[in-house]
Amino acid sequence: MGCNMYVPTRTLFGAGQLNNLHTQKMPGKKAMIVISNGKSARENGYLARTEKQLKLVGIETVVFDKVQPNPLKSTVIAGAAFAKEHGCDFIVALGGGSCMDAVKAIAIMATNDGDYWDYVFGGTGRGKQMEHKPLSVITITTTAGTGSETDPWAVVTHEENHEKIGYGSDYLFPVLAVVDPELMISVPPEFTAYQGFDALFHSIEGYVSNGVNLMSDMYAITAIENISKNLAKAVKNGNDLDAREKVAFGNTLSGVVECVGSCTSQHSLEHAMSAYHQELPQGAGLIMLSKAYFTHLIEKHVCDNRFVQMAQIT
Repeated sequence: MGCNMYVPTRTLFGAGQLNNLHTQKMPGKKAMIVISNGKSARENGYLARTEKQLKLVGIETVVFDKVQPNPLKSTVIAGAAFAKEHGCDFIVALGGGSCMDAVKAIAIMATNDGDYWDYVFGGTGRGKQMEHKPLSVITITTTAGTGSETDPWAVVTHEENHEKIGYGSDYLFPVLAVVDPELMISVPPEFTAYQGFDALFHSIEGYVSNGVNLMSDMYAITAIENISKNLAKAVKNGNDLDAREKVAFGNTLSGVVECVGSCTSQHSLEHAMSAYHQELPQGAGLIMLSKAYFTHLIEKHVCDNRFVQMAQIT
């Protein structure tokens, strides 16, 4: 029943909240805005709006636009070099889970020496302790898929070793998160589904893991209810702002579940898959695993009552 509750990120949640970014205290004077190597942040105006908000409070900005789906270690190293070159003292992630994962890893390497894998625990990582505090991070999520906007985890792929491993530290909690469902309207139906299932599985795993507690149960079951009742609506009609908002709410809660509880091995299995298949969206990989994975748990009767409770609220 006991838990360790520490989620220090200030969160602006709701439609239109990006417009309030300029009202918040900034952690520095010059920001590196990190976006994906795609076109959406620019074409949909999200980058320009973010730059305008930061300019209103006198923040100088530069843009790093190299992050790919399932971010690579080489991209992290390049991003850290870019931050140092331009004298950035904090980082803004503008995008989905890949951008937020990459930014947290970049924040480490912008202030610490060596290779990112020196600090990773597990696999071929060396498990070295950081000598210097990472740069502060602000997250502006344009998807509802990972909950990474309010958690301390970075998941990065070592492309040479085919390892995809999560790394976390209390120093990696974003200082500020903006969760504005208006920024998610442009996500295509296919990726809305993949991202929504990723968030859903974070909470389902958290609800059936051996690390459950009263706090994680409260967040997980609420997230499961909001996502399961609204994801199909958001996929069918991307302009349904109410559905988008409730899926985004469930997504953010799923990130908190990871802070007060734990995932199961389903996520680790997916990481092993996408470490070899860079193009595989994490949500798609989790969907591929889900039937066999959860059927096994049901057949072993490890937590029958919890599967019943999930069925009752969906």
